[in-house]
Amino acid sequence: MKSRHILLIALGIAIAAGQSGNKAIAVNLATANWSHEKGSAEGSEGAIVHVDQGTGGMDLLVRFPAGHVIAPHFHDSNERIFVAEGQLTLRQDTGDTLLNAGGFAFLPAHEIQRLSCSSKTRCTFYLSWDGKPDSHPAK
Repeated sequence: MKSRHILLIALGIAIAAGQSGNKAIAVNLATANWSHEKGSAEGSEGAIVHVDQGTGGMDLLVRFPAGHVIAPHFHDSNERIFVAEGQLTLRQDTGDTLLNAGGFAFLPAHEIQRLSCSSKTRCTFYLSWDGKPDSHPAK
């Protein structure tokens, strides 16, 4: 089963497909076009920022409620995460890394991701993939 945040991506692809790759895009968290994927955790939302029609790369904003755990998975593309609010825990074989607001992570393609919103408030973060963000379940 793919993680729920990937379902948010799938919903927005059709909308984002019409975006031009040669236009500037500016988005504020307060005014982003947030949507909730049916069946995903209460309080979770996503907003597609940009899709690169050439590479399939994508920029996405997501919000998850406090305590939300994203199922372990990996992507076929490199991923970048920037935390805007809250605190994410990134669990790796070498231990846990806490990413506070302003924190950044680079996850190479095929690296298993184990993420959770470990703050007492919701987590909002920016995701960026340099190719198609295809997701695969992992243990």
